Amino acid sequence: METLSENACFGGVQGVYRHASTACQCDMTFGLFLPAEAKDGPVPVLWYLSGLTCTHENAMTKAGAQAWAAEQGIAVVFPDTSPRGEGVADHEDYDLGQGAGFYVNATQTPWAPHFNMWDYVAEELPALVTQNFAIDSDRQAITGHSMGGHGALNMAMNLPGRFKSVSAFAPFSNPTGADWGRKQLKAYLGTDEADWAKHDASILMAEKGFDGPVLIDTGANDQFIDLLRPEALAQAIAMRRQQAIFRLQPGYDHSYYFVSTFMEDHITFHAEALYGD
Repeated sequence: METLSENACFGGVQGVYRHASTACQCDMTFGLFLPAEAKDGPVPVLWYLSGLTCTHENAMTKAGAQAWAAEQGIAVVFPDTSPRGEGVADHEDYDLGQGAGFYVNATQTPWAPHFNMWDYVAEELPALVTQNFAIDSDRQAITGHSMGGHGALNMAMNLPGRFKSVSAFAPFSNPTGADWGRKQLKAYLGTDEADWAKHDASILMAEKGFDGPVLIDTGANDQFIDLLRPEALAQAIAMRRQQAIFRLQPGYDHSYYFVSTFMEDHITFHAEALYGD
């Protein structure tokens, strides 16, 4: 693992690191904020999964998470959204290929060799982070924005017992029922829609739910709200009687202005779960 940068940040350290990924068969870069408490021992960790077109850097520099994470003594990991580099498949559309990994393990040509973001985020990167930094693997939470909110909800429900809490900002809530989702799931996983279901938060919520608290925020003025389909997830939450807070925030859109506005709420929400035992 190579250290690209480490900067003092709210009493802790904001680092950027690069390593050779076995899952993605290329070099991958991630950001990691460690609060001051990490000098004394392992700290809880919040995983932040970013959305379409993003790298590790977008949320790291725009979301405002470090100030609130430092206050709560929580580490934050900012993975990249896809494999990258020479020889990695890409597409002319911004919502497919590099920058648009959708947090799945691709089975189709030309994506399968590198686009294994599920294994990378769920297995490889957590092992690397806990081996090299003061992270308490028994106290993990997960959040994300847009495509990353889709990934966060899916991982939380597909990996029972891993995360104490899950939240999402404007998640792709029902990708099997929207153009944002059907296009990518078909490209990465093939035409059998049964293979798509485990990557649809609304279906997972109806069938499995999450053993812990859930927080969802979406801007009521989100320009992509018809593609996000928050109503599908809200209905699944209500039918399952899931422990959840589901909010439509008036006036807010899909941008990082929206994310940064409600980041304090989300960090506080996760801190309560991470320190609750």
